[in-house]
Amino acid sequence: MTSLPRLPILDTIDFPAQLRQLERAQLPQLAAELRAFIIESVAKTGGHLASNLGVVELTIALHYVFNTPDDRLVWDVGHQTYPHKMLTGRREAMQHLRKPKGIAGFPRRAESEFDTFGTGHSSTSISAALGMAVAAQKAGLERRAVAIIGDGALTGGMAFEALNNAGNMDANLLVVLNDNDMSISDNVGGLNRYLAKLLASRFYGTIRQSGKKVLSGMPHVQEFAKRAEEHVKGMVLPGTLFEELGFNYIGPIDGHDLDALITALQNIKQLKGAQFLHIVTQKGKGYEPAEDNPNKFHGVGKFDPSNGDAITSVSKKTYTQVFGEWLVDMADADERLIGITPAMCDGSGLNAFAEKYPLRYFDVGIAEQHALTFAAGMACDGLKPVVAIYSTFLQRAYDQLIHDIALQNLPVLFAIDRAGLVGADGPTHAGSFDLSFLRCIPNIIIMAPSDENECRQMLTTGFQHHGPAAVRYPRGSGTGVATETALNAIAIGKGEIKRSSQKLKQKVAILAFGSMLTPALEAAEKLDATVANMRFVKPLDTALIAELAKNHDLIVTIEENAVMGGAGAAVMEALQAMHIVTPILCLGLPDSFIEHGDHATMLAECGLDASGIISAIEQIIP
Repeated sequence: MTSLPRLPILDTIDFPAQLRQLERAQLPQLAAELRAFIIESVAKTGGHLASNLGVVELTIALHYVFNTPDDRLVWDVGHQTYPHKMLTGRREAMQHLRKPKGIAGFPRRAESEFDTFGTGHSSTSISAALGMAVAAQKAGLERRAVAIIGDGALTGGMAFEALNNAGNMDANLLVVLNDNDMSISDNVGGLNRYLAKLLASRFYGTIRQSGKKVLSGMPHVQEFAKRAEEHVKGMVLPGTLFEELGFNYIGPIDGHDLDALITALQNIKQLKGAQFLHIVTQKGKGYEPAEDNPNKFHGVGKFDPSNGDAITSVSKKTYTQVFGEWLVDMADADERLIGITPAMCDGSGLNAFAEKYPLRYFDVGIAEQHALTFAAGMACDGLKPVVAIYSTFLQRAYDQLIHDIALQNLPVLFAIDRAGLVGADGPTHAGSFDLSFLRCIPNIIIMAPSDENECRQMLTTGFQHHGPAAVRYPRGSGTGVATETALNAIAIGKGEIKRSSQKLKQKVAILAFGSMLTPALEAAEKLDATVANMRFVKPLDTALIAELAKNHDLIVTIEENAVMGGAGAAVMEALQAMHIVTPILCLGLPDSFIEHGDHATMLAECGLDASGIISAIEQIIP
């Protein structure tokens, strides 16, 4: 791999202690070098770009002012931590970002002492940082805890739960809101910068606290003074909400103005209690292609840094694209269809639907729990909601899935993307558990397509079903089969034989679920095994299972899901219920978190490629 660029100031900074030795006048140059390094680095490896370019100055300022790692920085969401990684001893390791045995794309406690909390999902930072602040308080330490949260992550209900709790405590917590989407940029100017400095100053803090003590014996005057202060601040600042929650609000200030950031942070560091700093940044800052299209450059593959053009080869249609096309087609056919996503329009393939049917499209923000109950309310009154959600994010709304949808047997379709292993994004984003946590829920049907056209058919099946249904499909492309234009459903709970064994002795039947059909068929050619495409995890095709168990010496189940509680476990339960005793081998993901890497390599390491399947079977039947 071509070596990464060498830069005069950045090359002297391996850890924040060295950063803190620089003169403030040197920091803008460091920011420019760091931004250039990010662009060149991510162009070679792929990863998250726009969000990281937007926090360069903030990252420098935080490490310059706070005594990291003793002071705790908690990032939310973790895909904005590339500058943080580069300033904390991992600059050269960026050339192996998100690769096998390389550094992760998100903070990892095991990776660095500067990564104080692992974050891949959003809206967790304030809770975690508050816990750290209380731990420091209990230990009698002056250590500071800082939560850096984006405006998107702030839409998560958990963030507001933490804000509500933190404001009623006296722990030393700083919440930095990195706002790169709200329409308040006009407010970032000389007046607001002056007010931010004033409100963050020790003078203001001292006067504010002293005034509270003086007025504590005069309740009516104290209440008047409190309301007067809130009224004045509310006229010029958008922070009244956070003040009401118990925070001292400062901002908004320009998040790319290093001098303003450092001054504000230095002043805030002297204050006690819950502080809230509101900064405004620009996604993709400093790189024109990313500034012009921050969504496109949120997560990227390898690209040409001179123009931003992707370096890709022609690929097959992805499952996400199949879903997006189906959604538009089904919306054309049924006006009751509503599309819902928790802030994943691009990732889940809803762009075309949102453009064609804007009044039937709802992005609810990073609020998975709300997304499901919102869908449930619609379903109660005759609409047909489709919730497009990643498997890993569906975990966050498990109670709503059970209590609000399944218990009431409401017709909500879940289009579950990123099922199974997800490659470079690693264990925080892997969809390893959905079959296990879904199949124990009454009323729901669960489908796993083996190819793109079957995915389209299953989506239609689930949409037409009069109850909750889930279609789970993997990241990336399938086998490359053409998708039909019709909206055809398939029979619920029916699998199909894809290959029949010709052996007379020691016959093996492989029951493949979803994406595992392809390697199962490949393995079966060598083993001369029977292969069934099960298609449904719930309800299972028990008649097919009984027939295969009767005519074969070994039943093998294979799934890209945790073995524990997954589809294989369901088959064993079905055999037991039918009082059928037969040898069975269950293959799937092991009882461990699988590290990031190349998807095909990860499957092979889990024994889920053809050779792994063959090896596992031959250990039982040579």
